[in-house]
Amino acid sequence: MSVYAIGDIHGGLKALIQVLNKVEVKEEDTLIFVGDYVDGWSESAQVIAFLIELSEKINCIFIKGNHDVWCEEWLESGHVDLTWYIHGGKETMESYALFSEDEKKKHLGFFQKMPLYHIDNDNRLFIHAGFTSMHGVEKEVFKQSFYYDRTLWEMALTMDKSIEEDSLLFPNRLRHYKEIFIGHTPTTNFNCDVPMHAFNVWNIDTGAAFRGKISVMNVETKAFYQSDELPSIYPNEKGRNKV
Repeated sequence: MSVYAIGDIHGGLKALIQVLNKVEVKEEDTLIFVGDYVDGWSESAQVIAFLIELSEKINCIFIKGNHDVWCEEWLESGHVDLTWYIHGGKETMESYALFSEDEKKKHLGFFQKMPLYHIDNDNRLFIHAGFTSMHGVEKEVFKQSFYYDRTLWEMALTMDKSIEEDSLLFPNRLRHYKEIFIGHTPTTNFNCDVPMHAFNVWNIDTGAAFRGKISVMNVETKAFYQSDELPSIYPNEKGRNKV
């Protein structure tokens, strides 16, 4: 049995299927998705339908991302957050055009059941963005940090690598978990198109919403698989690219 962590998808169903085929997922495997299934490319609703079907065959854990929170709110109340609309919500709403009300309710239920984080038996944390409490996720006061925070990644990325874990200067946030797997902040922001590693944090969002790829990582071996770049898979679309 293998455990795989899957980075941000952002409506790129074709790319998701492509990379999962590369992995050759088996029925006994576990897939842990770190969130942001929607907003960007044209197949957000189709991604959710695919994931619901996939979860009936394979053990899947779906962490909730900030884009999923916005989509859930829209499916539940019809409210269109302006920030969401600008950053992929418009395309997500359009992707639901041919979906029935019953199908939308099923998708709403799917979003509502998503946990904000997952800790496995080996004390690995899977979370969309990060957390701010020095005492760990269980003590987080502001739950929105789980899908918005970027300071965890920035801290890990910029830390002095000579600081030992037993040092008083070592951040408490990094002490709690064997490893932390996140999405949310594209590695392409740092001119990197593959997963990035800083201390015990692995960032597996490789920019699928923009000009990057969807990445899947084996959490034990750290071997990873990637789709093609999303613009090449959706040549007539912009995704979340503004130009």
